[in-house]
Amino acid sequence: MRMDNIFQLPNQLNDQEIFETILNSKNVKIERIISTGQTTPEGTWYDQDQDEWVILLQGEATLLYSDNSSISLTTGDYLLIKAHEKHRVTFTSSDPPCIWLAIHGNLVNN
Repeated sequence: MRMDNIFQLPNQLNDQEIFETILNSKNVKIERIISTGQTTPEGTWYDQDQDEWVILLQGEATLLYSDNSSISLTTGDYLLIKAHEKHRVTFTSSDPPCIWLAIHGNLVNN
C-alpha cells in the first residue's frame, strides 16, 4: 500500500506546472496540479471534452471565461467547469504555490 500527502511538494519546484495523476479509470481522472505562477498562454483556451470539478487547496488563482467573466479563487474554493466551457488561467500564486485537486469526467447531465 502506498500513501502520499496532497500537500507534500517536490523538493525543488521549477518553472513548469506539475500534473500528477492520482487515479485514472475509464470514467474519471483525478489529478493534483501544482502551479507556481504559470498561466494559460495569451489567446489559448481550454475547451475540454469532459467536465472538471476543481478545488484550490492552497494559494490563489484567477480563471477567465470566453464570455470575459472571471472568477478569483482562494484556498478552499471549488467550482465545476462544464465540458466545452472555454476558460483560461490568468493568475496563479507562487508563494504559496497553488495546489489544485481536479476531477475530470462526465460529472453532470449536460
